[in-house]
Amino acid sequence: MSGLVKVDARPELRPVPGPSAAGGGPRRFMYLLWVMSLTEFRMTFHGTVLGYLWSLARPLLTFGVLLAVFTQVFRLGAEVVNYPALLLLNVMLFALFAESTNRAVTSLVAREEIVRRTQFPRLVVPLSVVLTEVFNFTLNLATVFAFILLYGVEPRWTWLLLPVIVLALLMITVAVAMLLSATYPRLRDIALIWSVMATVLFYGTPVLYPIEVTPPTFQDIVQVNPLTPIFEQAQKWIIDPNAPGALGASEGSEYLLFASIALYVGICVAAVRVFFREAPRIAEEL
Repeated sequence: MSGLVKVDARPELRPVPGPSAAGGGPRRFMYLLWVMSLTEFRMTFHGTVLGYLWSLARPLLTFGVLLAVFTQVFRLGAEVVNYPALLLLNVMLFALFAESTNRAVTSLVAREEIVRRTQFPRLVVPLSVVLTEVFNFTLNLATVFAFILLYGVEPRWTWLLLPVIVLALLMITVAVAMLLSATYPRLRDIALIWSVMATVLFYGTPVLYPIEVTPPTFQDIVQVNPLTPIFEQAQKWIIDPNAPGALGASEGSEYLLFASIALYVGICVAAVRVFFREAPRIAEEL
């Protein structure tokens, strides 16, 4: 009996992966992102009388009020070519940014029951908020371009560059959404701070006015805004009939837009690093 070797029959325990921002592999991540976004899109207006039309009604009502104020009270519309078409396009673009970031702030707390699951990729939550707003924006674009055409704006080849504008806007939107959602569980004041900042950005971005109609001193301030190149280029590529075409415009503000895209990429990288650092601790802060 002394020659027998004692064998430990206990099975080897595999380490259980802890909470992370994007754990589970890219295929699972993309599947969860798509399912959550589609479900949220369907449930947003579920049970309402107007349904999806509410998504269109809110920016249209905002557009109607602003159009009345800036054409009848301040008389700005008379100085700007195709001002109503420009205003509607800008309102829709800014709504994509504002709705996405405002809803992303509290998204992790609102999805607490999912976030507390160890192996759920937390990054899916704020990204699903942004993707849901992209669904709304895509559907609303049909109304925007129908209005633009009815207003008399002639189609141009530069309309095909709209995806560049939207992509640039989504880069900074996703970055801000990640930063806000990762910060909110620890600093609840961030929701109130961002609501004020979003309002400041709305008036400090060329949404209600083209930058060229503002005083030079104010132009210098607005140019610091990272959203400014996006809205400037939207005006030139989509609305302004006097702007150069896609080929002839390469010497203008397009350089500023593409330089800004490099900045947006840098902001996104920084936001990803912050989110991945905070992801394992988010559940502890809820």
